[in-house]
Amino acid sequence: MSKQKFKTEVSQLLNLLIHSLYSHSEIFLRELVSNSSDALDKLKYLSLTDDSLKKIEFTPRIDIRIQEAGEGTLLVEDNGIGMNKEELADSLGTIARSGTKNFLETLSGDAKKDSNLIGKFGVGFYSCFMVADKVEVISRKAGEDDAWKWTSSGSTGFSIEAAERAAQGTTVILHLNETGKEYSSQWKVRSIIKKYSDHIAFPIHLHWEQSTGSGEEKKTEQKDEQVNAASALWKRPKTEITDEEYSEFYKTIGHDSEEPMLRIHTQAEGVLEYTTLFFVPKTAPMDMYQADYTPGVKLYVKRVFITDDEKELMPVWLRFIRGIIDSEDLPLNVSREILQQNKILANIRDASVKKLLAEFKKLSENEEKYAEFTAQYNRPLKEGLYSDWNNRDEILPLVRYKSTAVEGWTSLASYKARMPEEQKSIYYLTGDREEGLRKSPLLSAYTAKGYEVLLMDDDIDEFVTPMIGPFEGKDFKAINRSGAIDDLKTDDDKKKENEAEPVVEKIKTILGDTVKDVVASVRLTEAPSCLLADEGAPSEHLRQMLKAMGQAELPEAAFILEINPDHPVVQGLKNSSDEDLDSDIAHLLYEQALLVEGVSLKDPLEFASRINRVAAKAY
Repeated sequence: MSKQKFKTEVSQLLNLLIHSLYSHSEIFLRELVSNSSDALDKLKYLSLTDDSLKKIEFTPRIDIRIQEAGEGTLLVEDNGIGMNKEELADSLGTIARSGTKNFLETLSGDAKKDSNLIGKFGVGFYSCFMVADKVEVISRKAGEDDAWKWTSSGSTGFSIEAAERAAQGTTVILHLNETGKEYSSQWKVRSIIKKYSDHIAFPIHLHWEQSTGSGEEKKTEQKDEQVNAASALWKRPKTEITDEEYSEFYKTIGHDSEEPMLRIHTQAEGVLEYTTLFFVPKTAPMDMYQADYTPGVKLYVKRVFITDDEKELMPVWLRFIRGIIDSEDLPLNVSREILQQNKILANIRDASVKKLLAEFKKLSENEEKYAEFTAQYNRPLKEGLYSDWNNRDEILPLVRYKSTAVEGWTSLASYKARMPEEQKSIYYLTGDREEGLRKSPLLSAYTAKGYEVLLMDDDIDEFVTPMIGPFEGKDFKAINRSGAIDDLKTDDDKKKENEAEPVVEKIKTILGDTVKDVVASVRLTEAPSCLLADEGAPSEHLRQMLKAMGQAELPEAAFILEINPDHPVVQGLKNSSDEDLDSDIAHLLYEQALLVEGVSLKDPLEFASRINRVAAKAY
């Protein structure tokens, strides 16, 4: 027997599960049945495609056995793919989803009681420790002779030892605790299976003891009854499926406790015959922004499970979709390599994307519901703009932005409809926080003219927006770049710029190579100065983002310093003849603009000294 400790994050998770996470402990049975269904799916596929497993006698089924009614044990058993010793240790001793440890470290307070967290990390098996003080898993992998038993009390670790099992598959034995005793009632177990697992495509048999008579005539009879419909829900006519059945199906395949935000059920006939059933989760998957995200779409061929880990089934930007693709035209022995180049699957995928986009457009007609969708999935849509040129024209109307003119979200079409006739471009400002963008001194000149500015605080906006191209004849212009201000300049503005040339040259001489250029501003009203990126050069926000992504060290940024010639500080500098004071003021105009942009100062001590010297001369 080998004894091993759980990984730290598993121990934390078990403590969370047992004491506070789930609001409904019955979920454990849904998760165990779902695991068994997956194991049967995998063996069914391999028994058709893997020569070494084609001779296996295999009638897929799940058996749930109640022993010692009122207390005792509950068994969930399948004859699926099974696990060997190493797989038992890997699957039940660790949580393989990246980010789990960091998530658990930040989880606190009421968040620990959120039952909707189930399945976010593939941890459904561990829910059985809510109802059992000891769990045994006996498993034998298909094609192997040895069986193994995994045992744990859900505290610090687990043990694995050799065991006996007549055929392939897995048996989970729950030694029920006080909380779990209610699940030794056949009526309770039956109701949970009907509620959560009626759609499971394999028969689920419930076994229990039934006593009749009394005294010497009392007899105990062993009962065995199939308790689920065992039909592929997605192949049934839509008119025959209730909202509740859809919901429970989603909760099983999506490992979620919330209702889905949206469902899309398509049964296509014609040149291609296929069925798709897709769901949009109400809350974005936890791993949506991780490179090793888990795909949410399963592929079936003629109701035979093929794969659930193929990222080619959906474009990356639609990785939040959960659901099923079932094709009548693909071969059962299709390999992963063939999948990636298969024209049939490519056509199904393209049609599915079009269908999803059409449903998103329909959802957008309800502003309140679409605001919920936007809050969760606006960024993936922007990724689609960048990566999916074939669908760019359908994606663009679905993307939403924050704005200086309206509360909440706005579309580009709505922005365009509000534009004054004389406005030449669509103006936007990028950065890392909406609050900071709303306080930017760059906004004042545009808002004074009644020009709306889109506020973009997604880190990918810097990449995506410049490549959108004109929208309904209007170019996009970033107001933190030098070229955008040209649209606003009047003859009076140009005259004012000319009048400011002496102070501009003075500051330019003092700062030298510290800045790329110094220009007079017509866009600043209250602030004395601001920084601009030159057209074509990366903004400071983009530079910081590339650095965080591990980009090689970029050349030192050279900003354009824009000064407000009407500001008292600049006016004072214009008329001053104190060289030391002039130097301090010019550098402070630059350094305070750096701070507003969120750029760290190279020499904070010298910055503080400048402030003190200037302040001292004020008395």
